[in-house]
Amino acid sequence: MELIFPIEFLVSGTPVSFQAARPSSKSQWKQKVRAASDGSLPENHFACEGKLAVTLFYFPVGSVQGDVDNIVKLVPDALNQHIYMDESQIERVVIQKFEPQRVFSFTQPSPVLAAALSAQKPILYVRLSDDPFEELA
Repeated sequence: MELIFPIEFLVSGTPVSFQAARPSSKSQWKQKVRAASDGSLPENHFACEGKLAVTLFYFPVGSVQGDVDNIVKLVPDALNQHIYMDESQIERVVIQKFEPQRVFSFTQPSPVLAAALSAQKPILYVRLSDDPFEELA
């Protein structure tokens, strides 16, 4: 079955850095991301072969220590050969953290993003689009 984009889902918990010392924690995080994506995908789906954009919004409990870009790598790794055939299909990545003390109001959040806003923190919102140029025009 073909995938319908955009694909959105939530992953509860604190993202694990690609630089994490324990390989088991990286593996567990990738499994968690992949499992979280399953609820947004049709059964027996095919991995797509087109160009993609990935958006990651991280909603932590408090201030984030470390660089926000360190949480990016394991999410695409987890979805490789599951949502897409190869990570080289990803042409655009947007990542942003929304710490509680820095309030931001989304004007028209999707239902999944709205769920992230009201969910228990920490939580990671993941969105994949088959239009790498969306919002650029």
